[in-house]
Amino acid sequence: MLGLLAASAAPSLWPVPARAQEAWPTRPLTVIVPFAPGGAGNGSVRILAELIGPRIGQPLVVDNRPGAGGITGTAMVASSNDDHMLLMGSTTMTILPALRSDLGYDVQRDLQPVGMISTQPLVLAVGAGSPVRSLDDLVARGRAGELSAGNSGVGTLSHLATELLNRKLGTRLLPVPYKGDSVLIPDVAAGTVSVGVMNLPVALPLVQAGRLRAVAVTSAQPLAGLPGVPVLRSLGQEFVISGWAALFAGRKVPAAGVARLEKLLREAMDTPAVRERFASFGVTPSASTPSQLREYVRNETARWGDVVRSRGIKLE
Repeated sequence: MLGLLAASAAPSLWPVPARAQEAWPTRPLTVIVPFAPGGAGNGSVRILAELIGPRIGQPLVVDNRPGAGGITGTAMVASSNDDHMLLMGSTTMTILPALRSDLGYDVQRDLQPVGMISTQPLVLAVGAGSPVRSLDDLVARGRAGELSAGNSGVGTLSHLATELLNRKLGTRLLPVPYKGDSVLIPDVAAGTVSVGVMNLPVALPLVQAGRLRAVAVTSAQPLAGLPGVPVLRSLGQEFVISGWAALFAGRKVPAAGVARLEKLLREAMDTPAVRERFASFGVTPSASTPSQLREYVRNETARWGDVVRSRGIKLE
């Protein structure tokens, strides 16, 4: 369905040239998504692939290669000598280096950044009947050691965000790992776990339906979809926390090809159709240059590596 929508939008949004004149690409491009189908990042990449393909003169074939928390698919592209191989990178790229010494690849060395695709904040939410009524209340009760905080798994962004709160604010939120937000949400709604630290696209519909109550979001600015919900940034700049998706190229993709992809990616994300579809996923289009993306990944890797080491986090 996503592909059909995007494909039908492409001709009206961009006039497609009769024939691409550039020597690259000479055959279809493969975009590896290192996770199972589903999710906002996967859907966003498929929409962009449908739009960019006609403009670059070759199809972009999205290939889901899940495994080992994203390592399998990322390693496939990082080690490839195929000059038509691309990767949808995500937040896990900046967390895994501190948790795993056996990755076998270096993101900065083995991948070429093309551009950011989207960002999505986390939301801190409680059940509708929770005694936690505000951000101040959460911090006070957290400092008293009264609250547990569910997350989507050990070493995930939501887990590290909880540890960052504990470290910076002196709270004692007890991290409780779950196997994904879909498993966590019922326990938050029931009050089995005090607070859920969750991806916004998953939690937002339940907040809007009244099953959950949002206490704070980790976006830089308040969100229109969550009126009256404060941003954690009010407690410190370090609490701007985003999950993200971005496009990377394998090391053999020519520099001219990377530049061309970045241009087409930016143009695609400026179209109303893309913005509307991204909004339906609960994510925000977030373009960047290759150099900006490289610096962002470097900074986030240092940031989360520091949290992992200082809090003694280890994968089980």
